[in-house]
Amino acid sequence: MTTRGAGGGRRSGDGPDAGTVPGGDDDEVRDTDRERPLGLHPYPGMDRHRRWAIITGFLGAFLAVLAGILPVNQDTTRVQWTAGPDYAPVTAPLVSGRPLDLTITAPCAPLAQVPENTIVFSTLPQDAPGRISDGLVVQRVRDAAGDPVIEVAVRNITLLSVPLSTLRDPACETLHVRAETGILTAEFTGLERDPDDADDAVRAAVPGSMRPQVTGVFTDLTAATAPDGLGESTVEVTVDSRYSSSPTLLKLVLMVIGVLATLASVVFLHRLDGIDGRSGRRFVPRSWSRLSGVDGVVIGVLGFWHLVGANTSDDGYLLTMARSAGPSGYMANYYRWLGSPESPVGWYYEILRVFAEVSTASPWMRLPTLVCGILAWLIISREVVPRLGRLARTWRGPRWTGAALFLAFWMAFNNGLRPEPVIALGALLTWSLVERSIATRRLVPGVAAIGVAAFSLGAGPTGLMCVAALAAGAREFVRMVRRRAQVVGWAAILGPVLAVGLALLYTVFADQTLAAVLEATRIRTELGPSLPWYGEKERWEALFGVSADGGVARRFPVLLMLMCLVLVSAVMLRRGRIPGAAAGPSRRLIGVIAGSLLFLVFTPTKWTHHFGVFAGLAGALAVLAVIALRSSTVSLSRNRWLVWAALCLVVGLSTATDNTWWYVSDYGIPFSDSFPAIGGVQIQYVAFVGGFVCLLIAGLIHSGILPDDPGAALRVRIRQAVPFLRTHADTPASRRRDGGSGDTARPRRRAGIGGAPLTVVAFSVVIFELSSAVIAVFAQTPAYTVGRGNMRALAGEPCALADSVLVEEDSNDGLLGAIGAGPEISLGAGVVNGFAPNGLPDSITVDSTEASGSLATSETGERDPGDGVDAGTTGGRGAVTVNGSTVALPFGLDPDTTPVLGSYRRGPQVAAELTSAWYQLPARSPNRPLLVMAAAGRIGSGDLRIEYGRPGRVGPAGPTDFEVMGSMSPIDIGPAPAWRNLRIPLESIPAEAEVVRVVATDGNLDPDQWLAVTPPRNPRLRTLDEVVGHTDPVLVDWVVALAFPCQRPFVHNGGVAEIPRYRILADRESSSAANWWQSAGGGGPLLWTTQTVEAITVPTYLDHDWSRDWGSLQRFEPLDPQASPAELVRGSELRWGWTTPGPMK
Repeated sequence: MTTRGAGGGRRSGDGPDAGTVPGGDDDEVRDTDRERPLGLHPYPGMDRHRRWAIITGFLGAFLAVLAGILPVNQDTTRVQWTAGPDYAPVTAPLVSGRPLDLTITAPCAPLAQVPENTIVFSTLPQDAPGRISDGLVVQRVRDAAGDPVIEVAVRNITLLSVPLSTLRDPACETLHVRAETGILTAEFTGLERDPDDADDAVRAAVPGSMRPQVTGVFTDLTAATAPDGLGESTVEVTVDSRYSSSPTLLKLVLMVIGVLATLASVVFLHRLDGIDGRSGRRFVPRSWSRLSGVDGVVIGVLGFWHLVGANTSDDGYLLTMARSAGPSGYMANYYRWLGSPESPVGWYYEILRVFAEVSTASPWMRLPTLVCGILAWLIISREVVPRLGRLARTWRGPRWTGAALFLAFWMAFNNGLRPEPVIALGALLTWSLVERSIATRRLVPGVAAIGVAAFSLGAGPTGLMCVAALAAGAREFVRMVRRRAQVVGWAAILGPVLAVGLALLYTVFADQTLAAVLEATRIRTELGPSLPWYGEKERWEALFGVSADGGVARRFPVLLMLMCLVLVSAVMLRRGRIPGAAAGPSRRLIGVIAGSLLFLVFTPTKWTHHFGVFAGLAGALAVLAVIALRSSTVSLSRNRWLVWAALCLVVGLSTATDNTWWYVSDYGIPFSDSFPAIGGVQIQYVAFVGGFVCLLIAGLIHSGILPDDPGAALRVRIRQAVPFLRTHADTPASRRRDGGSGDTARPRRRAGIGGAPLTVVAFSVVIFELSSAVIAVFAQTPAYTVGRGNMRALAGEPCALADSVLVEEDSNDGLLGAIGAGPEISLGAGVVNGFAPNGLPDSITVDSTEASGSLATSETGERDPGDGVDAGTTGGRGAVTVNGSTVALPFGLDPDTTPVLGSYRRGPQVAAELTSAWYQLPARSPNRPLLVMAAAGRIGSGDLRIEYGRPGRVGPAGPTDFEVMGSMSPIDIGPAPAWRNLRIPLESIPAEAEVVRVVATDGNLDPDQWLAVTPPRNPRLRTLDEVVGHTDPVLVDWVVALAFPCQRPFVHNGGVAEIPRYRILADRESSSAANWWQSAGGGGPLLWTTQTVEAITVPTYLDHDWSRDWGSLQRFEPLDPQASPAELVRGSELRWGWTTPGPMK
């Protein structure tokens, strides 16, 4: 469809924006209106359009600004607990940790009668690690003098300690405790004391924010033990639910009016664009529907990579946010920052929320990313490339190079749920609209660019790069605005500009207030990570580290983009322009990328996945780089050799790392733990040697030892042999379109093959990534890979890794029976020297694992001891086992049936050895594929073996001797020296074997080198999806959430969280970063889970990938099993945008 401005003009569709842009250079566009100043003349109805543009534009801008202070309906939540008659404790974990206020009342006389050492009220369970340091406790204890007192303690501070005799005073009425913003008070009302007495023992006040953490209301009292009258005691908690809000009717109506006014202002501005007397242009040129070969390759690769390719690190994070947004009532940051909303950025996550309501399968959830990738390429090939000049339009070579670098970026950074694909598309579209505005001298494309830039910034902080795109074309745009303002006035232009630029505020404040957004921003800054501009080195250190952040796939496109930027800039500086390319768009493209790299410095976080925003612009830059590499531009052979040396350097640096990816995306990938090599020779060395040779040749040419173009004859032969590389000059005169005159409609292509290495290397990396993913699928079969999981999702089995993780529900099921020995002696029935039932340290300190990845680059990597990663596997003391050990057994092993022996000892060390009794192997079963034994310590190669055998001599009562058929070391995935499950696939033991026994030796006299074992077992295994199910609430760590799309994440509503029954963690290396991010210090869910539940590690194994540390499953047991979820009192209150209940702490 076309529109037509007043005053006539050429036929619709002509000009630089119709189809393939006919011009590219500022002085070469075949639009006669570009050759001379445009005549701007009023047209009939212009005054009316001008007035409405002013009214609607400023109205839209005003209402956008007003949106933040318009009222909302805020959900209110209260916990109202009355002690009597049953004194039942309740749970209500607050996402914010602390309430807005808390009030406790209890009558004095009954309070004086509570039993000794009794917790009357507590905001945390009795066994919570922070009950005293973080919570509030009212309890009967004895003071330092041994006298019984009622004590009120809050966060390690004893507010009151009042003797029981004082409470028996008839004047004493109630204990009243009040915690609110700014002050905490506690007093026994009715008692008169001297207010000037500093030792007043019946009242206390502490200024500041001393509100306790609340996960419920807990008490030791029961209906049988509570004194009469204490049932009147109450606890009331006002939950901080400031983010649970919805727009009022007034706000909703005004925002709708504002959006409509903004759209209307753009329509009227479009009408005012008609003062130049030219017709409108097609918004989507006809050529967009025609697909070329390069289009097919790019779209095909994107589609294929969508199914088999690696995902990004935060996909699980964003999936869980999207899934929980519906029940929570707003888009909360699920894993950090006290549940604060994603405003002012994050409108894109609402799209994920809609998709998650349909399905949570990975291929479906990542569909917006695939669409963004296809649209980005279509814009590059149909909008960007034609504007870069004649050579870019007519020569296919640069398009292929642009496609290769675009794919390299997209595959490495943008195949997940993160907002970088949206921002990459937005940045590309912003620059394209700026160029269209300049080419057509129309305001509407420029105003649209402002809107796209604003919404790109609203998708994520890296959207700031769009400001660089606007700045690059600002001079031309302002000049155009100034000329048109002379006819229509400034107000008619500025109104729509402001309205469109501020339209993002409608999404920011759609259901939040200005005060809430400001508080959320403050929390992010205060809790971090929020690095200053000079912390940018963290991003580059991560990129050049050997980790998923700095893998081959991520490092290569960034370095190649920088090389292209330097190359194109150097040519531009030397020659003023690139022959065959449009000077204006080329300069602006360089400015956009350089400015974007500068603006990247100011983002508060420094992750390498932010580089994904350069995908579209880098593809356009590669087109320019190939044009710049023509021999007519880089005329000296010396310079071409220098460029090739730089390309070798890029390849060498890019391959000086592992080909590693995030989490499950790394499964089966070749060279995932080593540098890429060919025939045992690392590619980096080949590249560096090649670079040195190129530098040497360049030096010899520069010094005159070699001629300027030593390879000219060779290149001619190559071009004659390969038609794709032929130039116009290579075509015989008789076959040229110009008959040999030299004049041709097609521009001269580059002489030589200077740009071919760029294309070949870029596509080689793309092919390397594709082949790596395909090899992983076939090499791992039937084990899990991302590609296999996506294929199963398309077949209707979307649960991904949950169908491949096998869970040992009952660790005592399948314990092998010893032949001729009871369980109390079975482990030492053969030989036992130096092993003892209590041969383990009192506690086990797990060897630290260096965290890798984005989060690890911004923190120390030290783990909080309460993070629960090693739950139940770090030793301690427990019930006496069947062989007399007091060691706490892991994984729920029954001490009545499970013996344990270890070689740890204090004092002089001795060599130790152990041979157990023979254990009978059960019949093979598909759901019992493993022989497992729990072990601890640092187990070296050969220190622990399983011998298998068959009966030798057989007596009347059965076998009396056994023949050893062989032995093998079990698979140990760590971490040492904690308890872990060593495993042997039964398929690796000969079918003739009927018995096994444990053989252990500890010849290392280092006190830290010890081992401990339990008997082998053959457990029944079920998939994690069967065990955990789809309905129980689960804390799914953000690293793993995309791999477990069927498990239901716990939700929170009104500021109160649901207590999960399970937790799913990543592998040990990744869980270190995840726990730091989710920790109490960061306002994550570990803030309250560690205070409400005890984690028990459940043994798990990855099907057919037994040596893989996939992660772990934990079962949560409540610290107070008697507590039930509190019945919440819900309501709603009107809140204006400036009102705030105070800062969150």
